[in-house]
Formats: sequence, C-alpha cells, structure tokens
Amino acid sequence: MSSAVESGLSFTLTGDASLEVRLAGAWRLRGGLPSASLVERELESVPKVKNIAFEARELSSWDSSVLAFLVEVSELCRQRGINMDRAGLPAGVRRLLELAEAVPEKKGARKEEVETSFLERVGTSAIGAGSSLGEMLNFLGEMTLTFIQLLRMKVRFRAVDLFLLIQQCGAQALPIVTLISFLVGVILAFVGAVQLKQFGAQIYVADLVGIAMIREMGAMMTGIIMAGRTGAAFAAQLGTMKVTQEIDAFTTMGFSPLEFLVLPRVIALILMMPLLCLYSDFVGVMGGAAIGIGMLDLSWTTYMRETSNAISLTDVFGGVFKSSIYGVLIALSGCLRGIQCGNSSSAVGDAATSAVVTGIVAIVVACGVFAVVFYVLGI
Repeated sequence: MSSAVESGLSFTLTGDASLEVRLAGAWRLRGGLPSASLVERELESVPKVKNIAFEARELSSWDSSVLAFLVEVSELCRQRGINMDRAGLPAGVRRLLELAEAVPEKKGARKEEVETSFLERVGTSAIGAGSSLGEMLNFLGEMTLTFIQLLRMKVRFRAVDLFLLIQQCGAQALPIVTLISFLVGVILAFVGAVQLKQFGAQIYVADLVGIAMIREMGAMMTGIIMAGRTGAAFAAQLGTMKVTQEIDAFTTMGFSPLEFLVLPRVIALILMMPLLCLYSDFVGVMGGAAIGIGMLDLSWTTYMRETSNAISLTDVFGGVFKSSIYGVLIALSGCLRGIQCGNSSSAVGDAATSAVVTGIVAIVVACGVFAVVFYVLGI
C-alpha cells in the first residue's frame, strides 16, 4: 500500500515486511521539512516491518536537512532492531551519513536543561551582584588614580578628542535641553497656577518655578537628559571598541584606556554640565514666564522681580554643584558599562541600556543625598 504522508515524503509497504521511504522534491531547511516522527508513526501502525529501504530518484535538491532526517531514522531503526538499507540514497548522502555515524556523539556534548532551585537562583544573583560591585569599586579606584595623575600632569590623551567631546556634550545637546527645560517650566507654572489662582496668589508662581528649577529640576532634568543621550553614547562607543578589540590594542601599545578614552569623557561632562544647568535654569524660568504672562496676566517686570527675590546665589551655586556631580556620575556610569561590555554586537545594546539605567538611578540617589545634606546645613 502507498500513502502520501506529506509533500516530499511517502511510504510503501512491500510484501516482504519492508517499508520503502520515498524522498521527492527539494529538501531545504527553509522549506519546512517532514520530521522523522512520521516514520515512527508509520512503523507503529505496521509493527511487523523488519527492513527500511529508500527511494530517492525524485529528490531534486537537498542540503543538511536530509542528513538530519536520516540520522534520526537511523537511530530509530537501531532502537527497534530494524535493518536500514541505504542503497537507494544518493551517493553523497550515503557518504555524509557514514561520516556522521563514524564519530559518535561525545557524552555530555548536549547541554541538558536542569531546573534550578530558588535558593540557587538567589545565590547566583548575589554572586553576580558582588562581582559587579567589585568591578565597580575597582573601576572607581583606577579612575581616582587617573585623576591624581591628571593633577600631576602625567596623563596622555589627545586634546582634539577632548574638544570634540566637549562639542558633543555641550553645543549639540542644547536643542533637547531647551525643549525639555522649557516644557518643565511650563508644567510647573501651570500646575502651580491652577492651585494658587484659587487664593489670588498667582504671583507666587514665579517663586515656585524659580526655586524648583534652580535648586532641583534644572540640574536633575539636565542630568537625566545627558544620561539618556551622552551616557548611552559613551557606553556604545566603548562597547564597540571592546568588541572590535581596540581597547586591547591600546593596552598592547602601552596606552592606558582609562587615560586615553575614559578621562576625556569625564572631563568633558564635568565642564559642560554646569553650563547646561545654568542654561536649563534660564529656559525653565522662561517657560514659567510664558504661563505667568500669558495665562495669569502678570507683567514681565513683575514676574522677573518676583523670581529674583525668591532665589539667591546659594541656590544657583547649589544647583551648579549638583550638576557637576551628576556629570561625573553619568560619565563614569557610561564608561564603566562600556568597559564591561561583552564581545558580541547585542552586548553593545545591553551596555547602552545599562548605562542609562545606572546613570539615572545614580542621579536620583545623589539628589536625595543632596536634599538631606543641604537641609542639615540649612542651605
């Protein structure tokens, strides 16, 4: 009897308890090929089969998928004690099949999936966190020594690289800083106006926006923007250099990667973050003024006078100091994740993502610490 089981594969049972397997058409991996389970199903339906033969005259083209299929059928025949006649297969297939069976599979070559316990997963995570913390502390220690070398004028990096990084971290970041800072000022003013207008105290919208932007929001929003924009770029750049072994080449040639690659990036952000923070403060106040003048009918002179009375130089210098620290945290986070990057292309994306998350978390934690310290100092 003959049954067409699937396109390219059919069976014929002969009278001498032999099952003939017919292979036809193009057997390619991308074509969705039959499985050896079809042969097993046929053998279960006809348990008296003692021999399996093949007919492949209509097999037009093939690749390794045929070999994988035949290896499974051969293993099936061995388990059931059935003879496998390979005479009907193409000569090339027979040679490859003999080569595949000549070298037995090494024991333990296939990775077996073992379900891990909850405690084992917790332990593995704890060991990974400890290792990551150790690498971070080692990186911070090496960067501290590098900054000491910088003060002693004994570091080596190209000035042109520093100027290029300053341009990328400063002037090229102005559009996004302008947009976000203006919108934050508008949002703060609008939220304050809705509440203060109920008591006829809309003039204090200027105080609200000025204090919030200059003390906290200017530095924090600039830091978050730069973490997503520049910190990720640093991680991607250094990660790509790690993948292409450029960092190893620097070490081989006697250059310190921390001096030549990391230090200019940290310096560039330290120099640019205070300027971007001041610019963000100004744009945020202008956003608040747009609401105060346009929605609350305040005059420009009144709004700016109230803003100048609400803030002090201490507030300005406090925000600038915070932004400098945020710049250090962003640069170190981006460079650390870039240095820790793996050796695959996907690892570069993971490093950039991790740099953004690490930078933002570090900024928020530092902001909380500054809030407590400034409160204790009475600033």
